[in-house]
Formats: sequence, structure tokens, C-alpha cells
Amino acid sequence: MVVFRMIASWIYGIAVGLRNLLYDEKVLRSSTVAIPTICVGNLAVGGTGKTPHTEYLLGLLQGRFKVAVLSRGYKRKTKGFRLADEHSTAVTIGDEPMQIHLNFPNAIVAVSENRVHGIHKLMQLYPDLQVIILDDAYQHRSLRCGFELLLTSADNLFTNDHLLPWGRLREDARQSSRAAAVVVTKCPDTMRPIDKRIIDTSLKLLPYQRLYFSKMQYGEMQPVFTSVEPDSIAEPKRPLILAGIANPLPFIDFLHRTYPNAPQLLFGDHHAFSKRDMQRLEQLFNNERCDAIITTQKDAVRLVETPSFPDALKLHTFFVPITVDFAENTEMFNNQIISYVTENNRNR
Repeated sequence: MVVFRMIASWIYGIAVGLRNLLYDEKVLRSSTVAIPTICVGNLAVGGTGKTPHTEYLLGLLQGRFKVAVLSRGYKRKTKGFRLADEHSTAVTIGDEPMQIHLNFPNAIVAVSENRVHGIHKLMQLYPDLQVIILDDAYQHRSLRCGFELLLTSADNLFTNDHLLPWGRLREDARQSSRAAAVVVTKCPDTMRPIDKRIIDTSLKLLPYQRLYFSKMQYGEMQPVFTSVEPDSIAEPKRPLILAGIANPLPFIDFLHRTYPNAPQLLFGDHHAFSKRDMQRLEQLFNNERCDAIITTQKDAVRLVETPSFPDALKLHTFFVPITVDFAENTEMFNNQIISYVTENNRNR
């Protein structure tokens, strides 16, 4: 099985390498646009925290510039360009754009599988737009973004990984050279300066690239189905951890600090919860004598649209908001992003 994956990975690498070569040699053309564009992406298949970092950028920029977020809207049931509005759901725009829309209800959030078309549509609808943040567009080379922000998880650096299907890389690690900045995400609180220097050395970044480190910050529990003030939520004694994300381990580790024996029910990334899943959830909740269900916000936006979610569990179901913290890198990171947008902005 391992040999088969290695061979398949080699074949996949040839195909992806040829595609990138054609773009590098300008046989395949990349479009550019007249306003600043920031791509938040990775080389691996999910699990690096793209959505929280996209939200960080949106929060940083929206008070200074007119900004929009454009995503593919992965696993949505619609096609083409769509703007998020009061009628949007995870089904129509995808769970990650829906989360961004809920957290930033006044922001412009759109989805389009064709990023070039999506950008031109946004510029047509909003002529005074000053910057567009593209969520998960690092592999979309038909668009040449002005600022490529590459994320890699601290527990699985792209330099330690392999191409699909042997590993989780969508592109060869050498493609990291396209990034203006690299962020090592999900750093543990115990990371020391020597650990950062070792990572810096292993990534072998180029002189024009800046390296940052970020960690996940977990907020107060919020109800999924009801409107309740966070300070009125009783502290669970034995919660059930529910997650359907690419890399749930940091989330589980965080909860296990308080609830070391909490049972888990895990699914794949962007999982569409079925009636059978909800039956399993209710059965495990009762068998383990749990008093709460704790999930991620990305899962929560899908759960509220799951008609088979047990009514008896709705009052006991909560999500934990996730944000990112750049710690001592914050000012430098913010200044680099704001400087890029300011210097390349036509709509000043």
C-alpha cells in the first residue's frame, strides 16, 4: 500500500509540476487585477487554519479599507458567483464563507469557483473596492495575487510532508517560493525561541520572504441553537466533543486540558451530517452520560441546518470561537499587510 501511494504521489507530482512549469513559462496565462489581492492559502489539504487567518485579515483591514472576501465555497450545493446575504446558508455558500459572514455581517463576502470571474464581478458591483482577500486560492494560478500568504501547521510543516496521496501536499514544497510571507500556525504555548529558529532553518525561506508564528485562541462557549449570554452558560462536567474539520487535534487537545476524559465523535472535513450521524450522536451522548456537546463554529453552521439534529440536545450544544494571535509578531505582520494594501491601492 505504501509503495502504491509513493508511485501515485510521483505521478501526481509530475502532473502538478508540469502545470506549474507552464504557468512559470507563461504558456498558461495568469490574470492580474488593478486592486490589491491577498491570497490566504497552503500547500497541504486543509488543517492549517485558513478561515481564522482570513477573519484576522478582514478584521485588520475593514476599518481602514473597503474590503471583500472571496472564497470557492467548498461543498456548497450551488454554482457560480454568489454574494452572502440574510438568506445565505452553509448549503448555498459553504460552511467557511458562512462562518465569516456570521462573524462579519456587514462585510462583503462572496463565493465563486472561478476566482478571476469572482474578482471582476466584485469590482463591477463595488467600484470603490480597495482590497480583496481570497480564501484558499494558492493553487489558483490563473490569478496572480499581489500578496501570497502561505500557511503551514506547526505539527506538520510542508517541508516534512509528501505529495498526495502519500502525504497531504497539493503542490511540491518548492512552490512555497511564490509566497511573500509564511505563517507557521497552531503553535503550542510551549514553543520556545530555539524551536522557532529550528523551524526557520528547516523551511529554507528566501531572502524576500518573511516568517511569522501564530497560535489559536479559544473563546468563551456560545450556544449553537439558542440565544444565551455566554456568562449564563453552566460549565459542563462531561462534554462530548463533536468535530468535522480537517485537523481536529489542536481543538481536542485544548478541550482535554479541562475535560481529559471527554468522549469524541469525529467526521471528515466539511462533513454533511446525516440522520444516522445524529442517531449516533444522541446514542453516544446518552451512553456516556454527557451533559453538553462542544463543537467548532465551522461545524455549528452546518449543524443548525441539519433537520435531524435531536431537539433534546439543542439546549446542550455549544461551539467554541477560534481566533488567531501573532503574539510578538503582531505589529510587524499588521504593518506588512497594511503597507501592501496602501501602496497598491488605486481607490485612495
